[in-house]
Amino acid sequence: MALKRNQFGIGPKVSLFTLGTMRSTESEAQMYSVVKEACLTGINHLETSPAYGPAEKLLGAAIKRLNSEGVRPEGDWIITSKILPGTNLNKGKKQLQEILSKLGVSKIHNLAIHGLNLHEHLEWVLNGEGAKLIKWAKQERLIGQVGFSSHGTFSLIQKAIESSRFQFCSLHLHLLDQERIPLAKMALEKQLGVMAISPADKGGHLHTPSQTLISDCFPISPLELAYRFLLSQGISTLTLGACKAQDFQIAKKLINSNFPLSKSEQSVIEKLNQLSKERLGNTFCGQCRDCLPCPNEIPIPEILRLRNLSIGMDLHSFTKERYNLIGRAGHWWEKNNATDCQNCGDCLPRCPHNLNIPELLKETHHKLVDKPKRRLWG
Repeated sequence: MALKRNQFGIGPKVSLFTLGTMRSTESEAQMYSVVKEACLTGINHLETSPAYGPAEKLLGAAIKRLNSEGVRPEGDWIITSKILPGTNLNKGKKQLQEILSKLGVSKIHNLAIHGLNLHEHLEWVLNGEGAKLIKWAKQERLIGQVGFSSHGTFSLIQKAIESSRFQFCSLHLHLLDQERIPLAKMALEKQLGVMAISPADKGGHLHTPSQTLISDCFPISPLELAYRFLLSQGISTLTLGACKAQDFQIAKKLINSNFPLSKSEQSVIEKLNQLSKERLGNTFCGQCRDCLPCPNEIPIPEILRLRNLSIGMDLHSFTKERYNLIGRAGHWWEKNNATDCQNCGDCLPRCPHNLNIPELLKETHHKLVDKPKRRLWG
C-alpha cells in the first residue's frame, strides 16, 4: 500500500506524522536510531529548531549517516526548522546560515517563525526586519516556504492566517482542547499546511494517561483516539516527539489513517465527554469565553479548562504542570493566575451556566499550585 502524504502549503507533501527532534538530543546514537525508525515507520517530515539545543547538529549527522547507508524516505527528507522573531536582518542571516550548516544542507523546505505570540512578532514578519530576512532567504534559495508556530491568542493567529504571508502554521490542536480547531480549518481552507504541535504531551500527557482516562476511552487508547480525532479533521501532520523506537508504535498503526471517525470512535469521544461532565456536575465550564474580558486579565477559560481536566479526567500531573507555567514562561504562556482575581464580579452575570467563577478560580489555584517544572527547552 502506498503511504499517504498530505499537501503542506506549497511545499512537498508530508507524512501524516512528523518527527519532532526536541526529545532525541542525548547523543548522536539516539538521534540516528530515532530518525531511522521514523523512516521505517513511513515518516518523511522532520521538525527541528536552534532552540532545541544540539538537535540540528545531531540531526545533520544522523541524516548524513543514513544517506550513506541508503536509508531515506521516498522523495527524500522534508525538513522544517525555526527562527525566533525580533532579530535584526544581519543576525537573522547568520542564524539561518548556521541552521543550514548544522543540518548539512544547502536549503530547507520550510522555515517557521518560532513563537509568533505577540502582535509585534507579526509586525516584524509583515513589515519589519523579518520581512527583509524572508525576502533575502528566498532570493538566495535557502528556504522553500514560510510558516509560523504560535502560542498566541485566537485573534492573533487568525490575523496571521489571513495575512497571506504564510504557507503553513503549527498550532496547539488537541482532542481535549479544541479551541483552535476552527483556526486550523480556516488555514486549510486557505490552502495552508497545518501541523499539530505535541498532541501527545501538550494534549494532556497522553503518553502517561490517568487510569480514569484509559477507562473512559476504552477500548481505544487515549493517545490513539487523540491522533485519530486530529487526522479525521484534515490536519496535515501531527508532531511526534520520539526519544526511542517504541514511541512510533501508534504512528505505525495510523500512518495512513486520515479518514473520517468511525461510529465506534465517535461513540468513545461522546462517552469521554459525558463522563467528564458528570464528574464536574454543575461546575463544568463549557469554554464559551463569555466571562471575558476580565479587568485583571485573568485567563478564566484556560484556568477552568485545567480544572475540567483535573476533576473530570484525573489529569493531575498535566494540569499542575500547565497551571504552574502561568507567569513563568514569558510570552509563551499566560501571565496572570487565579490569585489575581479581585472578586470584582464582572464575570458573574455573563456566565450562561451561572458558575461562581471567583470561587472556582480560588479552588483551582489551591488544587493545582505547585513548584513549576523545568521546561525541556526555552
